[in-house]
This record gives sequence, structure tokens and C-alpha cells, in this order.
Amino acid sequence: MKNGYGTIVKDLVLLGGGHSHVAVLKRFGMKPLAGVRLTLIARDVHTPYSGMLPGYIAGHYGFDDAHVDLQPLARFAGARLYQDEAVGIDLAGRRVLCRTRPPVPYDLLSINIGSTPGMADVAGAAENATPVKPINLFVDRWKRMSERVLAREGPVRIGVVGAGAGGVEILLAIRHRLGEMLAARGRDAGHLEFHLITDSDGILPAHNGAAREKFARLLEVRGVRVHTGHPVVAADSEGVRCANGDTIALDEILWVTAAGAVPWVKDTGLEVDGRGFVLLRDTLQSVSHPEVFAAGDIATVVNHPRPKAGVFAVRQGPPLAENLRRALLNRPLKPFSPQKEFLTIISTGDKYAVASKYDLAVEGRFVWRWKDWIDRRWMRKYSELPEMAADETADIAPGLADSQALKELSAVAMRCGGCGAKVGATVLARALSRMEPVERDDILIGLHEPDDAAVVSVPPGKVMVHTVDFFRSFIDDPYVFGQVAANHSLGDIFAMGAEPQSALAIATVPYGLEAKVEDELCQMMDGALVVLKAANTALVGGHTSEGAELALGFSVNGLADKDRMLRKAGMRPGDRLILTKALGTGTLFAADMRLKAKGRWIEGALDSMLQSNQEAARCLFGHGATACTDITGFGLLGHLVEMTRPSEVDVEIDLGALPILEGALETIRLGVFSSLQPANVRLRRAIRDLDRASAHELYPLIFDPQTAGGLLASVPGDKADACLGALKDLGYGRAAIIGTVRPESNHLEPVTLIA
Repeated sequence: MKNGYGTIVKDLVLLGGGHSHVAVLKRFGMKPLAGVRLTLIARDVHTPYSGMLPGYIAGHYGFDDAHVDLQPLARFAGARLYQDEAVGIDLAGRRVLCRTRPPVPYDLLSINIGSTPGMADVAGAAENATPVKPINLFVDRWKRMSERVLAREGPVRIGVVGAGAGGVEILLAIRHRLGEMLAARGRDAGHLEFHLITDSDGILPAHNGAAREKFARLLEVRGVRVHTGHPVVAADSEGVRCANGDTIALDEILWVTAAGAVPWVKDTGLEVDGRGFVLLRDTLQSVSHPEVFAAGDIATVVNHPRPKAGVFAVRQGPPLAENLRRALLNRPLKPFSPQKEFLTIISTGDKYAVASKYDLAVEGRFVWRWKDWIDRRWMRKYSELPEMAADETADIAPGLADSQALKELSAVAMRCGGCGAKVGATVLARALSRMEPVERDDILIGLHEPDDAAVVSVPPGKVMVHTVDFFRSFIDDPYVFGQVAANHSLGDIFAMGAEPQSALAIATVPYGLEAKVEDELCQMMDGALVVLKAANTALVGGHTSEGAELALGFSVNGLADKDRMLRKAGMRPGDRLILTKALGTGTLFAADMRLKAKGRWIEGALDSMLQSNQEAARCLFGHGATACTDITGFGLLGHLVEMTRPSEVDVEIDLGALPILEGALETIRLGVFSSLQPANVRLRRAIRDLDRASAHELYPLIFDPQTAGGLLASVPGDKADACLGALKDLGYGRAAIIGTVRPESNHLEPVTLIA
């Protein structure tokens, strides 16, 4: 975390990954503030840039061209990225309430979550129309809609409700793209019919007359039927009904009317306007709660009301960042007054656009090139990040903390590390009181007992299986890290065909004020408990300490039948090798540290890490697996060698069959490897015909260390296909048969790689 000081004093939470907050992240990354921990809560790791969304829909831009990737931007800013959706705010407790994780505490909060479609007052609209806002959800909705349209052979009537700039631009973009897609299939677009419907007397009511005239002509030339003065009062599967009694038959309805506020905002206690938008002072602070800031569509500045348009969110970013910094430093805030007149450029689907300002408007292909240059320049600010951000802060900024916080901070700095650098008893007691571990009859003394050690019983006929894992956090979300650490630690138990019974935690939390240490510990252990409970594993105790970095591990006990355990030894010639998860976590997170990994790659890697191996182990066991291990730090080759040597066999691995996480091949091509990769590469001496094998582009990934990786098992050849099918039915979609076990021919080079 690049906060300029090791101890956290204040928490700044950014709720939403909108246009204003990407500017805040960039500015805090360029100049971090000492003692401030920055957290971004966002539902999606890729946030679409509204200025380029129509161009993306029209096919002029790729996904990455038109989306800001929050993962490297947050990493650059030293921000914790929590991928979740807010469902409320506890203003009294200063906590953001999330859908799938524990509440997130804040000292200062900024909200930039956009808006929702204003559909609530129109019967049937929510069920039958496709809303364009929030725009980060529209991309998937558009894909589904285009698939429906392309699948139809007869006439297709497409209507857009709302004739502002957004409605006009989206309609023309869709018209252009569908025409191209049909032409690529050798079909004509003549069966497509487009309607623009508005309750206003004309299109583009917020724009000047010259722009309205140009678009009226363009829409007419392109065959778009415009219905002005038609307020929509109902929608169904056959179209829309208007207040004047007219019915417009439609097969697809898009909703681009005036934005509405996210419903839960009005229930928080923040002062809102009549439509539910947060009311702000000129400083972008809430008029009712000065510790809360907001920007973009979700807010209304009392003295400067403006339309809900992306241009204002973009321009509020720099002043919002400045005032958040000033608030953290206890300095006077600066008022911000948005300009009344601003340049608007609206594209027309093809590479043509209309620009307007004051009473003027111009059109042409040169206008589209102008817009393209402006948009790409804005995107480059947040996609081309420096290797290292400049840190110009002092150890702790003057005035950052109040006197009580400074006293606590002094106590933190003076801690000697005696008694194992334990977390304080009061903090630990509060954290433990929140935990509700699984209750098992075979746990005789557990977490909430005052004794010095846990006591468990071993049922007759069972043996105890022990394992331990511990590592520092490689992500900035303690809740998700807790889940990954618990899942990783359980892997050895599952690999041996055992069922986990109990776990002891070993946790290290960074130095900080008491409340910050407690929150970090609780977030991490709450995540771990989710995984332990799902595996029916009781948390029975552990050890907590303070240190420089967040770290977590578990000593896990499991129970197994003495004569039915899976071991690494046991592979037999003719067995097939099954790998249950894709490879690539090592290179992906190394790339993430260097700001070279895309957010969706990290999202996919985390999804893989969070998938338990428990059901996979049961499936492998049920299909007669002869040997098994889990793929972790030594990589595929290292763990494979651990199986071949005691089994006294050779193996053939089909490199082309290896399942690979999205992005892993790209990061390998960039030459980005985990720091453990060189140690793993030393095992290459186990590979036969090394020169030929090493030429394959997937070769480096057999050395890639995995966190919470999949299981590698040998299964009798006549059962392998059935086993693989069962694994896929259980949700292990990347499971694959990757090789075959052969009789031993060369003990020193047991692995043959087939290109």
C-alpha cells in the first residue's frame, strides 16, 4: 500500500468506479497521502467510458479501448479494490453495507455510483425494456439483444424511449452495428425498423436549435421514425402504449429516459432532492453529512444543477480529489462551479458526428475524428500508468489525525514486538466475539473456551491428517484473501481423500490504530470462516500478531480411513492424468503487481482460487483415482515429479491440453513471472528432450506456482472420460485430461512433454 507511512490513520472509501473516482485514484496514485488507506468498492472491475460507449456498440472500438480497467488503476493508487455492490450506508457507524461481504468502515466517504433508468412509473417497463443505465450493465444486455435480433428472420422493430443525446446516439450506433453484422452474414438490414419515442415536443431538448435541426435531418435520411409528444405509460412484449392512446409495436425496447437515483440512497439518511439524488454543497460535500462526498449522476449540486451527463462527472473528478485531500488534512475546501456552456459531440453511428456549443453546430467526419482524439486522450490518462508513482508526502501529513489518533499512533510506533508481537487482548476479544465457527461433536474444546489449546477427538477407524500453509497477502482485499488462504490450506486435506475437521489460524495484521487493526483482522477472518464453514471445518483457535504485511495461514486437521487415503505414490501405467483447474495464477499476480494485468484476468484467477477442491476430490476418489496431489507453489512440474518418483513411473504431458487462465499466456509473452518461478525451473532436468519441449509457448506455465490451485490425479484409463464429465457437471469447467502414465524407462527424466 503506497500511503507514505506504514501505519493507517484514516480510511477514505470510494464507493463506485465512475468517471469522477478514476480521476481521484489517479491523483492519489501520483501523490499518495501519508497515513491514509484508500479503498475502492466497485461492482465491476472494468468501467465503461460513457463518451466511447456508442462507438463500442457501433463496433469502432474494442472492449479495452472503451473501458477503464480499475484493477491496475487501483494498484497504482495503492487502493484496496473490493469487488462488490453497495446496498446501503450506515451513517452513524460510518460503514458501507455491501451485498456479499462485511460492512466496510470509513472516515471519509465519496459516492460515484451513477444512476439507474427511470422506469419505475411505467407499467411493464422493467420486465420488457432494456435499460441503458447503469451503462456498465448495458454491454452484456446489448450482446443478448443483438443475438435475439440476428436470430430473427422476419421484420424486427426496435424502439428507443428517450430522445436526448444518449437515446439518439445509442439508436444510431445500434442501427449501424446491426447493419454491419447482418451484412457479414450475407443478409440485408431492410427488415429492421427503428423508432425514437419521446414525451418532448422535439428531439435533443437540452441542445441548441442548430444541433436539433441537423439530427432531425439525419434521422429522417436514415429512416428512423420519430414520435414526439408521446409519453410512454406502459410496455409489454408487443411494444409500448403512450398517454395519447397510441400503441407502437416493437420487438425490442431500449430505455434511455431521464436518469433515476439508486433506490437505497434515499434510505440512508443523506439529504436528497425530490428524485432521490444526494444534495451537495459547492464543495461536493453532502449538505447533511460533511464526511460524505459525491459526484456524477448520483448527485445534485444545490447551487449548480446540471443534466445527468458523463461530461460533468469527468469534470468533477479533479476538484473532488482536491477536496478529499483537503478534508483529510483538515484544510478549507474549495468550491467548484461547473461551466454552464460546454462542447457536446454526438456521433451518428458511422464515423460521423455533430458538435455543438452556444448556438452553433457543425457536422462531418472530421468532427468524429476530433471526438475520437478527445476520447482516446482521456482514456490514455488511466490506461498508460507510470511504472512507479511519485511519493512526495511527509511521514505523516500535518493535521491528518486528531490528538487522540496521534497518541495512539505514537503507541504504535513504540511497540517493541515482545510477546510475539501479539494483537492486543481487547482487539482480539472483540474480533473473536464476532466469529461463529462450525459446531462439531468431535470438537471437545474449541475457539471460545478459555483453555490454552484446542482438543479434538478421533473417531474409531479414522486417522488424523495434518497440514499447514501460511503466506502473505497478494491482494488488497482482506476478506477475499481470507477466503483464498483458507481454501489453499484445505487443499492438502482434500488431495489425500480426507475430510477436514478443525483448523488453527496463524494471522499477521499490519500495524495501525486499534480500530484499523480490528477491522482488518475481522474482514480477513470473516472471509476465511465462509470457506471453513462450507467445508464443515471448525475454527478452534490460533495465533495473531502484528507485522509489516497482512498474512494468514492455517494448520488443518482432517480425518481419513487408514486404508483408503490418496497418496502421491500409486500412479500406474495406463492411468490418465486429470487436472481440475487452470494454471496461471503466479504469472497473473506478478503482472498485477507491475500494473500489466487486466482486471478481468485477475477476477478470473480469483474465481478459480475460490473454487473449493472438496467436490473434485470426492469425484476423483469415486472414479478410482490411484494418486493425487494439489498444485501449489512448486508448479505443475514440481508436484508431478513428486508423484512419478515414488510411483516409479514415467508420464507424458500434452502441453496443448493444459487448461490456462485467461491472460496467463499474454503475461508469459510479456516475460512476467512469479518470483518463485526460477526455483521451480531448476526441476527442468526431469524433462526428456528438453530443447524440443522448451520451444512450446506454454512451456513456462508448467513451472508457474499456483495459489489454491487444482488437483492433479491419476485415474484408470477406462474411467477417465467419465470422471472428466462428472467434474464438469460439478462446476469444474476447466478440468482436463492432460496426459498419460507410462512404465518407468528413465528414472532421471520421467516427464515427456508432447507439443
